[in-house]
Amino acid sequence: MSEAATQEAVRDSAAQNYRLLHTMIRVMDLEKSIDFYCNKLGMKLLRKHEFPAGKFTLAFVGYGGEESTAVLELTENWGREEEYTHGTGYGHVAIGCKDIYSLCEKLKADGVSIPRPPGEMMNSGVHMAFVEDPDGYKIELIQRN
Repeated sequence: MSEAATQEAVRDSAAQNYRLLHTMIRVMDLEKSIDFYCNKLGMKLLRKHEFPAGKFTLAFVGYGGEESTAVLELTENWGREEEYTHGTGYGHVAIGCKDIYSLCEKLKADGVSIPRPPGEMMNSGVHMAFVEDPDGYKIELIQRN
């Protein structure tokens, strides 16, 4: 078997044995974050669980069930007063949507920060925008045709 065929077989095996489950972000006010992701971006609250011994609550939100799609895990650590820093490594979470222009109008009316208004990205035919969640995490909206 050639090296390219071997690498392809490894990738196929990985695709059958692994799946991206979730991305976790730490939030200051879980209810504000749930409102943003569910009521403003249309996700569903899939589950929420408190861990009193660890002093934190987890909420999982997404567009589909965890058995088939990747979701966001929102983690609120109890009693934290200092906001989180995002560091230099965090970039953004990307979400596809059908009409970023009308979505951004609605989000703006709801008071959501839109640091990069919708528009075409460098004459690529791709229309995108950046919005911020209640904790300042950047969310890239990409119009899917």
